[in-house]
Amino acid sequence: MDINERKNQWRKFYDLSSNVKTLVLIDYPLPNRPWPYPENFNKRLDWASESYQRQSEHALWLHDDRIPALNPYTGTELFAEAFGCKVHYSGDNMPFALPMISSAAEVASLREPDIYDGVLGKTFELGRLLRQRNGDDAVLHLPDIQSPLDIAALMWEKGDFFMAMLEEPNAINALTEMTENVLCKFLDAWFKEFGTEYISHYPDFFMDGGFTVSEDEVGAFGPAQFKEFCLGALNRMSVRYGGIGMHCCAHATHQWENFKKIEGLRMLNFVQPTVVTQRAYHEFAEKTAMMHYWCGNGAPDPSWIMHYPQNAHVVLNCSAENRDEAIRFCETLRGIASERG
Repeated sequence: MDINERKNQWRKFYDLSSNVKTLVLIDYPLPNRPWPYPENFNKRLDWASESYQRQSEHALWLHDDRIPALNPYTGTELFAEAFGCKVHYSGDNMPFALPMISSAAEVASLREPDIYDGVLGKTFELGRLLRQRNGDDAVLHLPDIQSPLDIAALMWEKGDFFMAMLEEPNAINALTEMTENVLCKFLDAWFKEFGTEYISHYPDFFMDGGFTVSEDEVGAFGPAQFKEFCLGALNRMSVRYGGIGMHCCAHATHQWENFKKIEGLRMLNFVQPTVVTQRAYHEFAEKTAMMHYWCGNGAPDPSWIMHYPQNAHVVLNCSAENRDEAIRFCETLRGIASERG
């Protein structure tokens, strides 16, 4: 199967009325990734290029549904830093933004950053250099896109932020309006320059159109706050870009009914215990395709199929340590996929 055929399989997969209900991804070792620190810009460029070349080589013998892609990866700090947050670099982990707002009164003094300046500009530069090295037809990962609410929560000291949801909702809305505006300006420019075929920043699913986002703060507040501060922005952006793929690693089962109200939801990823993801496959089968990071215990085997309702569109995934194991696991998962469609 060539890369264009793989892309077409993903496109069919997102149509919940199609008979392509099961895709397969094998995680196979890539070079060790440098931390996305400013001083590692050239190392990130080298790493992303080498990883792309290895994935392209793997695709010749590993017949899963992966689309090789260049990864201009960042941490969650990207847009918060663009607004002016300082960033903590521990030396042995991902960077993270330090809050710059401690009260609602400070929101009025904020200004939206230029998407071609600072860290956002460097992200565009990284994407351009990766394309120059590897070809204009190479697919890119989308950088780490936190939701408008999540970016606001990174910028604002958490204790005061959650209190402001109750006591100063206008300030929360003002800030999330700014973060949404910057996100849209960035995505408009990114898709114009690099195209609308891409791999999500996490996990590695292919999208043609739409946008992908992390919505991780929702475990800390109730459904009413989700509807007030999150749902509108997600729906506006989904309509703007033609769909949405969403990652959530929060304990947020109390928000599931709200998740079902997201327009154009095309992919859902939960990183949660087995009991939660098993339930999710049934709960969202009629709403969206899913790629949760649990598919079954141990090495892949045909019993995994019992965990999925027949109508669910799912990505089966597992990790392999070497080529022989990757091929064997892929064949097993392909067998399961052929039974399901």
